[in-house]
Amino acid sequence: MKEYPSTLVDMYEALPIPFGLVRYGVAPDHPEVKNVQNRFEEVANDSRYTFIGNVKYGEDLTLKDLKSQYDAIVFSYGASQEKSLGIKNENEYIKNIFSARAFVGWYNGLPQYRDLEPDLTCTDTAVVIGQGNVALDVSRILLMDIVELSKTDITEYALEKLRNNRIKNVIIVGRRGPLQVSFTAKELREMINLPNTKFHTDSELLKNELSTNIEIISKDRPLKRLMQILEKGMYHTSGYKSWSLKFLRSPHEFIAHENDDPSRPKYVRAVRFQINRLEGPLENRVAVPTGEMEEIETGLVLKSVGYRSIPLEGLPFDENKGIVPNYKGKILDNDNNEQPGLYVAGWLKRGPQGVIATTMNDAYETAEVIVSDIKQNKSMLSTDTFNATKQGSKAIIPILHQRGIRTVSYEDWKKIEERENEAGRAKNKPREKFGRVEDAMRVLDT
Repeated sequence: MKEYPSTLVDMYEALPIPFGLVRYGVAPDHPEVKNVQNRFEEVANDSRYTFIGNVKYGEDLTLKDLKSQYDAIVFSYGASQEKSLGIKNENEYIKNIFSARAFVGWYNGLPQYRDLEPDLTCTDTAVVIGQGNVALDVSRILLMDIVELSKTDITEYALEKLRNNRIKNVIIVGRRGPLQVSFTAKELREMINLPNTKFHTDSELLKNELSTNIEIISKDRPLKRLMQILEKGMYHTSGYKSWSLKFLRSPHEFIAHENDDPSRPKYVRAVRFQINRLEGPLENRVAVPTGEMEEIETGLVLKSVGYRSIPLEGLPFDENKGIVPNYKGKILDNDNNEQPGLYVAGWLKRGPQGVIATTMNDAYETAEVIVSDIKQNKSMLSTDTFNATKQGSKAIIPILHQRGIRTVSYEDWKKIEERENEAGRAKNKPREKFGRVEDAMRVLDT
């Protein structure tokens, strides 16, 4: 819209609420990260932009529908499927084993996880598998002071569970070593500085890795900062709660409590890990099993080993990479030919990695490719570069209504938001999110 003032942009969203990952993925105690919503608000208030919520692509709306009324389409639906560990008993129903994505969605109000019901009273120890920022986020929420947490926009139903939380120890496990962790300095520093919480790790392994690779570390500024924080963290040895980083361990099996009554769900009792050693150069270290095993007892397991996008109707998809094949955001078919007028952005474009700033820069790249295609008079979805007969949402919304779909406008969302803000003010918090779509939609009937 900035480059071409006559451009109209419509955004379709499966939920009746905008903001996606910012609303449902960012930790509730990180309000400064959510400030990016202010930029979204500026765009949403532009008369050339239209938000159409409560519409599911592939179910309510097809690619054929969209192609008939748009010159260009950008797909940016993220990565909604958690990766599998592929270990024994992972697919058995064992109570209190969740993906970190589900746990984050639960406390952040993502409707599909409203009824997750983690039991935080059956154990004092949680195991988190994976060593990225999301792993630290869920660990911090489990150990965080409840008074501080109650000032955030965490959902009230999650807060009630956390008020009765018995977990005092969180063990964060990774298959490689300290130099291969995926979390960043900010998140690590927050964990190290948690009040009344001590930190444990394999100090000998850490010291050995640092001394052996001192030259390489000194040339990598982010890695150097991260290792400095870890070193200092080893002296945080007081507190009635604790968290630890365990390295060189790959999950091998989930173990449940024995249960004589088959009608009652079995709770997780432990995770069996295989112990690894590292081989290869630092930039490409590989975890190799030693044949030794270790069992860690726990009553709650959170799997945080990454996400992948899912294929949707009408789009090419690279199953190996878990993305829509593209060149700088321009969608390619299976023969690497550019698809006129079809683009992709975000995690669907490059995979689930990076922070919000990374995703923003990635979106800018896709936008620049669209602008470049227009300037070069490349074919879009119509025969000509632009087709004045295409009506966008003006034509699509009536079709959706004919199909029985109740669409949600941005003005509708503002009514929902005001109700959330009112409920939040009553509890001295920024907002109280609706955890169910039907509850949010009910606001529009009053």
